[in-house]
Amino acid sequence: MKVLAHTGSPDLATVYIAETSEGKKIEFVESVQPPLPREEKWVLIVSTLYGCPVECKMCDAGANYQGQISRTDIMNQIDYMITQRYPNKIVPAKKFKVQFARMGEPAFNLDVIEVLEDLPQLYQVPGLMPCISTIAPENCDRFFERLLDVKQHIYKNMFQLQFSIHTTDLSLREWLMPVRKWDFNAIRQYGETFYEYGDRKITLNFALAEGIPLDPNELISYFNPEIFLIKITPVNPTYKAMHHKLTSHLKPNVSEYKIVNQLKKEGYEVILSMGELQENQIGSNCGQYITHYQQNNQKLANSYTCIPESFNS
Repeated sequence: MKVLAHTGSPDLATVYIAETSEGKKIEFVESVQPPLPREEKWVLIVSTLYGCPVECKMCDAGANYQGQISRTDIMNQIDYMITQRYPNKIVPAKKFKVQFARMGEPAFNLDVIEVLEDLPQLYQVPGLMPCISTIAPENCDRFFERLLDVKQHIYKNMFQLQFSIHTTDLSLREWLMPVRKWDFNAIRQYGETFYEYGDRKITLNFALAEGIPLDPNELISYFNPEIFLIKITPVNPTYKAMHHKLTSHLKPNVSEYKIVNQLKKEGYEVILSMGELQENQIGSNCGQYITHYQQNNQKLANSYTCIPESFNS
């Protein structure tokens, strides 16, 4: 794997573009969460597909889908970021999250399970917490069966599972994520099987766009607040979101939202995950940097550094 470009800030997030042995480009990220230092929390976000066939309306990763990334090249992303900072492969972070949540729906690639099995054997990572973020597509039963087994036998209470929901309006949910996927009842059933006492609660994620419904009454009819929590994130200014005129319900410098209070009244733990505005300038949203890189299609003066002007303003 050859790293072609990177952009960002080591104090927040760095996005990398690399070319694999197949001659295809991938994107991966390392980030911290200010004010926490890297020794407290370090996050790696890796791609599992070349692009993504789902083509969610707010995600730039859906362009030019070219298939699954191999087990080796998923591991190469992780290994590159670890060995850049920790050549001895000992990661001291108290919380070390590896998120299979960059480009690609992870449930479409069984090699993700192989990587999950490999990780604890390849590095000394006492704070390791893998994270799978999925829309729960249909016909991926083998993936979810094996995921449950890996979690129960290797990671116990050190695993984070997130379902991308985005809206409680079923027709809009189909429009936002235009593939066949589990309904709320199927997500509930799997979540209740997956969850064990002492686990992190299962996350229901809403990248909440202005005017897109999130109905607490609909959620409570399916999802037990003792097992599921709600995370609300902004709709980032990706190319796709702008094309579909999706603007974020969450606004900079606004901390109080009616929907948060409504969800808490139903008993839900609610995480309002605003992120940092600088991430939009970096282009560290899914697929945003590689889309910019490919659209510009220019030779780089330095093959290991690329900070596009529009991301560095």
